[in-house]
Amino acid sequence: MAPKKVSKPSKAPKKADPLFPSRPRNFGIGGNIRPTKDVSRFVRWPKYIRIQRQRAVLYQRLKVPPSINQFTKTLSKNEAMTVFSLLNKYRPETAAAKKQRVKDAAAAAASGGKAPERAANQVKFGLKHVTTLVEEKKAQLVLIACDVDPIELVMWLPALCRKMKVPFMIVKDKARLGALVHQKTCAVCAITAVDKADESQLDLLKNLAMEKYNNNAELVRKWGGGVMGLKTQAKLDKRAKAAAIEEAKKKASLGL
Repeated sequence: MAPKKVSKPSKAPKKADPLFPSRPRNFGIGGNIRPTKDVSRFVRWPKYIRIQRQRAVLYQRLKVPPSINQFTKTLSKNEAMTVFSLLNKYRPETAAAKKQRVKDAAAAAASGGKAPERAANQVKFGLKHVTTLVEEKKAQLVLIACDVDPIELVMWLPALCRKMKVPFMIVKDKARLGALVHQKTCAVCAITAVDKADESQLDLLKNLAMEKYNNNAELVRKWGGGVMGLKTQAKLDKRAKAAAIEEAKKKASLGL
């Protein structure tokens, strides 16, 4: 005999609360205000934002050669803080300070007094100037911005630094380097000498640069990119599974 079905006790209808009556919302025209919705997908972004996002996606999708991919390997936040705290002591003089110094020097020369001296050790900047310092092996430490556009401006500089055995680092970003030398942006900075008190710290940074960049063979060999989107990854996984099933069927039919 079939087992008897046990009927579940029916729930009593919920009584309406007279103090708080149910008022269903109407989101039609002239009704309630609609809940907020993330519409960023439907926004027509400015052209420069679209370009930079497309560039970021392309850098993920396409295979990026090592000479370009190395610019994604920047210093960590703490290491960069140490570097910039040292270089902040040797910032070059501003245009106003230079004007005042020249003025004081002229006044001192006219009165026969001693002219104010320029600071001996300063951060050097400018692509041509830094290149010359690297070629002459005068640069002690070179900082290269990671976001120089076009990248071809500085793409060859790491190879030159390696050849001349000049320590270099790749840092974020050109605006921060520009603030260091009183400019809007700066692609490359270099330090040629420091005071005696800071020599030990500079040696530590040079050793760090040699370890992380100059002598790091992984940077020279490793390609970047090649990461497909989620849809493409799912499609490739599906294709691989189908191929594996087909291969298994062939083996089964051959009795392997």
